[in-house]
Order: sequence, then structure tokens, then C-alpha cells
Amino acid sequence: MNFAALKSPNFRTYVSGSLMGLLSLWMHRVTSGWLAWDLTGSASFVGLIALVQFAPAIVLSPLFGVWADRLDIKRSAITVQSLNFLVSLSFWIVFALGWLSPVLLVGLTTVAGITAAASHPVRMSLTPRLVKRELIGSVVTIVAINFNVARLVGPALGGLLIGLFGVATTLFVQAALYVPFLIVLTRLTLRPRRDSGSAGEPFSKALTSGFRHVWRTPVIWRAMVTAGVLSVIARGTLEILPPLADGVFQRGAEGLGVLLSATGIGALIGGVFKGFLPAQEPGQIPKLSLGFVLVGLALVPVLGQVEVWELALVTVAAMAFVTTLTAISMQTAIQLVLEDDMRGRVMSLWAVVAAGGSALGAGVLGVTADVIGYADTLFWAGTTASIGLAGYFAYILGQR
Repeated sequence: MNFAALKSPNFRTYVSGSLMGLLSLWMHRVTSGWLAWDLTGSASFVGLIALVQFAPAIVLSPLFGVWADRLDIKRSAITVQSLNFLVSLSFWIVFALGWLSPVLLVGLTTVAGITAAASHPVRMSLTPRLVKRELIGSVVTIVAINFNVARLVGPALGGLLIGLFGVATTLFVQAALYVPFLIVLTRLTLRPRRDSGSAGEPFSKALTSGFRHVWRTPVIWRAMVTAGVLSVIARGTLEILPPLADGVFQRGAEGLGVLLSATGIGALIGGVFKGFLPAQEPGQIPKLSLGFVLVGLALVPVLGQVEVWELALVTVAAMAFVTTLTAISMQTAIQLVLEDDMRGRVMSLWAVVAAGGSALGAGVLGVTADVIGYADTLFWAGTTASIGLAGYFAYILGQR
């Protein structure tokens, strides 16, 4: 098993506090997705909201990654989560006052995307320093499981609160959940940072060093390419579920919450399954994970053809299982070969691939679904990506 990091009281404290912030994150995703659909009834607009939520990571995460490698990472984490709290509070105020419109929803979501772009490199630099270096692989797995527990509970809770109490109450609860997370962050202790000497470089040179390090380390760029394709196609599909929940099955906000909870179940099982696998060796990408990538892509066209609600739930759960297992494997492969003062820059590029890929996929798939139909979009996207990535895997395995 790969859960040894839980022996650290410091890390357990972080896990318990971060769960509150993650619950808010996932509640917000179902709320913003529902608001986008409720305001416009357009799959394209739902895709646009997903795009502007994640797109800032494409441009800004590398810049925040340099910042994460230079500044006090604990203070940075407190600052970023304070901003998340303020953004969430702003959503509640705007909605409660009756000011929310499609344009304002895009604006607020863009601001939320900017704070998320800072969150990714900060979190990925902070968590490995809560434990001894030899436990980093365990940290990646447990943080992913924690993320997916929230992914399981948050959407269902968000959909339930919307149905019982309305959007305003749901948005207020989302803001309040950041408070315990902020308290926990103030109580953490971090091990000293291991430096390679690059943290003192000029900003532009340090930024370039991150890109150069990825390019010069085969296991890192191969992990990013693999995760990137899966993120654009499979995770992009999972970001445009409102048209499936309401447009195909007429289940409304509660149905969307159930769909997202199904993805949470699949993702949680994927994380736990990864925890019971043997620990990864530095410099290697598990072949099992490569196989699961192809399975995940093959499920995309299946989702477009399902006509039974229960089968749709099983399909999205299976897709989430695959994307989570793969993401943990790829992120672990990267984290195991990094020095502490390079984590922010390299893992910010991971955020570009993971979050940015989802945003790109959601935007393109949403627009395409409005043009040629939901089912045809998923069929061609999943089939094309499966064939292309299978050829890529055959190439890199042949190089070993």
C-alpha cells in the first residue's frame, strides 16, 4: 500500500483542512455549470464557462510557478486561499443582489480561474514538503484521494442545496467552507526546501529553466503528453455534462449533481486502487496506466451513445476512474524526479496540461456539440484520440 504519508500528523492536518476547500470547489463547479445552463440553455455557453474557469491556467500557471519556487510557500498558500474565499463570497453577493447575467458570470468565473491558476503550483509545491522526501509518492496518491472524496460529495451536496434552498444559500455555504481551510494552513510546518541553485535566477531565466527542464527529462514530457491528450478528450467531456443531464435525460440540476457524483465515485475508486498498487519507481511510467488511458478514450464515444440513465452513470464513473488513476501515475512520475525549488515551475506546466487541457477540450467539444450534435462529437473525438495515442504508445515503448 502507498498510504504511509498519513502517519504524519502535519500531513493529516492538511488533508482534513483541504477537504473543506475542495468541497467548496466542487460545489462551485456544479453551481456555475447549472447557472450557465439555466441562464442560456446553450451547450456552447456551458463549455465557455468551463473554458474561462480553466483557461487562465494555460497562460498564468507558469508565471505563478516561478513565484511558488521563490516565495515562502506557506504564506503563498494562505494568500491564494484567501483570494479563493473572496471570489466565492463575491459570487454569493452578486447573485443575492440579483445582478447575475451571462456576461457577469463569465467575468466572475474568469477571476476564479486566475486564482485557480495560482493555486495549482502552490499546492503542488506545498504538499511534498509536509512529509519526508521518501513519502512524496504517497502524498500524491492521498491528495488525489482527498480531492476525489470532495468530488464525490461536493456535486451531490451542491445539487441538493440548490434543489432545497436555492442557489444563493449554496453560494454562501461555498464561501464559508474556505474558513476552516485557512485556519489549518496557519498551523502547518514544512521541511526545509532542497535547492538546486536555480531559485536565484532572474525571473525570465527561471521561467525558461522550467520549460527546459521538462524538455530535457523524457519521463516528464512523456507523462505530460499522455495526460494532456486524456485531459482534452476525456476530462473535457466530463466538463460538459449539463447538456447530458438536462438536454438528453431532462434531469435538471439534481441530475447534474448525480452525474458529477458518479464521476466522484469513479475517481475515488481510481485513487484508492492506485494506492494499493506497488510504489512507482523514479523515472518510469507504469505500463498499466498507459493501457488505462486507451480505455478512458474509448469510453468517450460510448457516453455519446447511451440512452439509459444508469448506463450513463456507470460510463462517466468509469471515465473518472481512468482519468484519476492516470493523473496520479503521471504526476507521481514527475514529482519523484524533481528538486523542491523546481516543483513550482514544472508542476505549473502540469497544471497547464491538466486544467488547461480540460478547458480547451470543454470549449471545443461544447461548440462542436452545438454544431454537429452531442453524440457525433463524442464519437469522433474519442475515436480519433484513441487511434492517435495508441500509435504514440507503440512508438515510445519501441524506444525502450
